[in-house]
Amino acid sequence: MKFGQCAVMSATVRGVDVVPVTVEVVVSGGLPGISIVGMPDAAIQEARERVRAALRAGGFTMPDEKIVVNLAPSSLKKTGSGFDLPIALGILAASQQIDPAWVRDTLYVGELALDGRVRAVRGTLACAICARSLGLDFVCAAEGDPLPLSDLRVFAMDHIEAASREGGAAACLEERHCPRRVSSRAGGPDYGEVSGHDVAKRAFQVAAAGGHGLLMMGPPGSGKTMLASRMPSILPPLSADEALEAAVVHSVAGESIESVIAGVRPFRSPHHSASLAGLVGGGSPIRPGEISLAHQGVLFLDELPEFRSSVLQGIRQPLESGTVTLTRADGNVVFPARFMLVAAANPCPCGYYGDPDHDCTCTVPQIRTYQNRIGGPLIDRIDLHLDVRRTPPAEVLSSQKGADSATLREGVMRARAFARRRRRKTSGSEGSLAERHRVTDEAQAFLVSVAELHAMSGRAIARVVGVARTIADMDESETVDCDHLAEAVSYRVRDGIGGC
Repeated sequence: MKFGQCAVMSATVRGVDVVPVTVEVVVSGGLPGISIVGMPDAAIQEARERVRAALRAGGFTMPDEKIVVNLAPSSLKKTGSGFDLPIALGILAASQQIDPAWVRDTLYVGELALDGRVRAVRGTLACAICARSLGLDFVCAAEGDPLPLSDLRVFAMDHIEAASREGGAAACLEERHCPRRVSSRAGGPDYGEVSGHDVAKRAFQVAAAGGHGLLMMGPPGSGKTMLASRMPSILPPLSADEALEAAVVHSVAGESIESVIAGVRPFRSPHHSASLAGLVGGGSPIRPGEISLAHQGVLFLDELPEFRSSVLQGIRQPLESGTVTLTRADGNVVFPARFMLVAAANPCPCGYYGDPDHDCTCTVPQIRTYQNRIGGPLIDRIDLHLDVRRTPPAEVLSSQKGADSATLREGVMRARAFARRRRRKTSGSEGSLAERHRVTDEAQAFLVSVAELHAMSGRAIARVVGVARTIADMDESETVDCDHLAEAVSYRVRDGIGGC
């Protein structure tokens, strides 16, 4: 067996970012075996046996020499099984079983099965973006989701034996093409299926038009989950840039990106038993949580008071900043988390406080304790508070269903378009909150009286003005008047949870 050395480009995932890694392989005299250095994790150390079996299954010879694999830069911790393929190709090139030119100018990522098949790994899309930034071609497994990068040459490798063919990647591997964006509206849940709830539908339309958070309060069976699940149907489809951002998060988490790259906004609905790491992100290696998987989409928290207090308070900072920053001993990891929060809660432990058709069995202290589980600071960050009541039986059976998703979405799109035109006219303008949103003097006086009456915080006042501005955009009004503020206040001022 001839001695030699070779370098193959690969990458490791850190958060949603990818760091390029050079896989340096040296075959030299010494005791037979494979040593992997450069701060590999357990999955990479186990690659030795996977690579050995895969090479034999592909018809190659495993060198009976000392093999040293260095993952550079050596100071960075490497994770994942995606180094199997570049390590195997590096050994083949270093032992001159394949032409070293075969692995140049290309970034490889893939896990090897014992029979030589190449498997997809999490973070493939993020690695492909890294290859594009480096000006390299990209080779990954044939299986897995298509990659929406039209300006990158992506090739699929289904078995390690493909390395024995003559020519480079472009000559012997099948090129993977960018998928077409398809309609994201067909077959989804529609508000036209919901009987009644005209006020609730209006509130959801306002929330969608301005990207506001929304909290529903109502008894069991009042339709809270049904209303929330249809929120994506009235949101505009993802733009190409938004889809790529969201798809990277899903790829890093090991989830399918097919619907996201088709323009469908994510809808995440974690169970109330979710841990802080499951909701915000964490683990080893660090993975995105549910709020990052809801990036550019909707996060629905049902049974909100049943979540642990520490978990709920963990989403306060992402609601403000749109990012999650996790601090570890080896540095900070930042995940995107710009989502719409939709939450639902029962008014009391039994669920029937304030319901005219059912008697509540809870005591006043129990009701107060249950409602206070959410916490005032989180309540203060949710723009719209909505009471949801059960639809009368006759209305449920009626054929009149009210506004459907297409109608509501049309209003949302019109409001967002008007808001963009308005911002272009007033770009760079400074001034007070009322001046920036063009609140009339009469409306300002009205808001001051309401704020004093209900002891609104500064944040609550700012959010009421923001909702009123959205309502004015829906009316295509340049100014915010009393009617707009009155509707915004009606979504904010309520009895029960948190007040203002």
